[in-house]
Amino acid sequence: MSRGIVSFRLRLISVLAVMLCVNVTLSAQQGATNGEWHTWGGDLASTRYAPLDQINAGNFNTLEVAWRFKTENLGKIPDFNMQSTPLMVNGVLYFTAGAHRDAVAVDAANGEMLWMHRLEEIKRADASSRRLSGRGVGYWTDGSGDERIFYVTIGYQLVGLDAKTGHPLPGFGNKGVVDLKQDDDQELDSITGDIAWNGAPVVAKDVVLIGAAHRAGGAPRSRANAKGFVRAFDVRTGKRRWIFHTIPQPGEFGNDTWLKDSWTYTGHTGLWGQLSVDEELGIAYLPIEMPTGDYFGGHRPGNNLFGESLVAVDLQTGKRLWHFQLVHHPIWDYDVPCPPILADITVGGKKIKAVAQATKQGFVYVFDRQTGQPVWPIEERPVEVGKVPTEWYSPTQPFPTKPPPFERQGFLIDDVIDFTPELKADALKIISHYKIGPLFTPPITRGQDGKIGTLYVPNGANWPGGSYDPETGLLYVYSHTLLRILSMVNDPKRSDMNYINGGGGGEAGGGAGTLVQGLPLVKPLWGRITAIDLNKGEIAWQVAHGETPDYVRDHPALKGVTIPRTGRTGGAGGSSGGIGTLVTKTLVISGEGGIFTTPSGQKGAMLRAYDKATGANVGEVYMPGAQTGGPMTYMLNGKQYLVVAVSAPSRPAELMAFTLPAK
Repeated sequence: MSRGIVSFRLRLISVLAVMLCVNVTLSAQQGATNGEWHTWGGDLASTRYAPLDQINAGNFNTLEVAWRFKTENLGKIPDFNMQSTPLMVNGVLYFTAGAHRDAVAVDAANGEMLWMHRLEEIKRADASSRRLSGRGVGYWTDGSGDERIFYVTIGYQLVGLDAKTGHPLPGFGNKGVVDLKQDDDQELDSITGDIAWNGAPVVAKDVVLIGAAHRAGGAPRSRANAKGFVRAFDVRTGKRRWIFHTIPQPGEFGNDTWLKDSWTYTGHTGLWGQLSVDEELGIAYLPIEMPTGDYFGGHRPGNNLFGESLVAVDLQTGKRLWHFQLVHHPIWDYDVPCPPILADITVGGKKIKAVAQATKQGFVYVFDRQTGQPVWPIEERPVEVGKVPTEWYSPTQPFPTKPPPFERQGFLIDDVIDFTPELKADALKIISHYKIGPLFTPPITRGQDGKIGTLYVPNGANWPGGSYDPETGLLYVYSHTLLRILSMVNDPKRSDMNYINGGGGGEAGGGAGTLVQGLPLVKPLWGRITAIDLNKGEIAWQVAHGETPDYVRDHPALKGVTIPRTGRTGGAGGSSGGIGTLVTKTLVISGEGGIFTTPSGQKGAMLRAYDKATGANVGEVYMPGAQTGGPMTYMLNGKQYLVVAVSAPSRPAELMAFTLPAK
């Protein structure tokens, strides 16, 4: 059953505003234009850039709350982790929110709700593996009055709405709804089929692009699962335009990288984050995750294309144009989590239309986005081959020579906490029970060589991705340093796989489960923003992002010890979710993850501004919770707004809009 709530207020839209929204082909990396924000990443290049400067270093500290949109009334179960980035078109903000993942439109000037739409799915939603409020919506217009909003429900259905009223589009799919568990080239149960997506639809020209996600694969119940194929739908009718088989079928390129017919039953390999599009070239860029079994691939021998690959496909047909596999036979859960950034750069005097893919392994891989050729050499280097029985190993992995890593990789002795000699000594005793090593050190079985498991840093970039300044060629990316334990066990009661990860520790707060005297085993920085010059392939600057946690600042073992700002891990509770950045004419803007005692004495987090050229912290304003969705900005009636989703474990989520004080 579809239910829409609409306002009865008539809204006059000027001819100029309509003209600004005409669906034309635009430069791939122009950023958000005309003071609006038309797609999740600001533009289809996912730059998250807006050339606005009313809010600047000189006045950021004076920002005031213009309005708040609270989500408590969108369902009886509060949303404590709102990940949405709103769109702003013609004075209206569009986003998803609440435990039911409602599509919402509000007045961009004051946050007043204009309409809300919910698709009641009941059992289908209850069984979903992606239950959050979603990361946003897609927008399309023909430039002559037809404006549409698209979102994907918790139960994996694509909904098309009239942007003015919130009413379902009668000519799109079945009364405004396309069942994404149908017409997917595989059999999927409409209720229990393990496939969903909490991403924001990407609309380019006349197609709506949709990804796929599944339950986390650290300890899957079975080696067999739904496949995460990527599809495009007609923006007017909802008919499928094309499908890209992320696990190639017989006769398709890459099928021979799945030995012993493992392509037949292996699943996952979806596009669980966002994607990018170059409309001028007519190319969509798909960051594909790993196949079933995050840490064990013995049931899928071979390199497993297109797992952990960046794939370029024709926007209109879905035909593969080029690809690059970032990790062969993935067994580390690096899974290419974020959209690649399209950037026009100049390297050695040569202009290059590039695509830059930030990754969890801490590398940014940079390619010519037309041909797929690496901008700088990417070397195949030998890596350690593990000893887990029945596992299949790739003897080499790709290593970019430029830019250098923006995050620590693997886990080494030099990464151990060293605030005091006593802490370091205790930490070294703890890690003696684990296997450690450089990037791509393989998982071990529990007890192998007398060790509990493999200890490594699993997170560089995550789903929010980075931002890019087309004026300077600088890419900005947040990352945080966590630890994860891979301790492979055979457990027939939990899975039919030969091995799953038995853990032995978590991955929050810089390494929960691997703590030393209640402190993270790994030394700071625990959260950072890095600026990478894509014209030179060099790191321009790197700063700690986020204040030192209270439990570190107040720890008795650190009394009298000067602790520089450590940075903080991302997410509402300091989880592994990551944090997004926004770049404007002069600033890089990003909020903190987790909750701490702010300088005012209030519990909360800070929304911070950095000089985009130097990384100097030039401003900060208080938020009652952590940043959990990517920040965005827009101009309306001569005023610049800054909007961010804010959440906390004990505080229902809200959108907060900041502006400068009235003169």
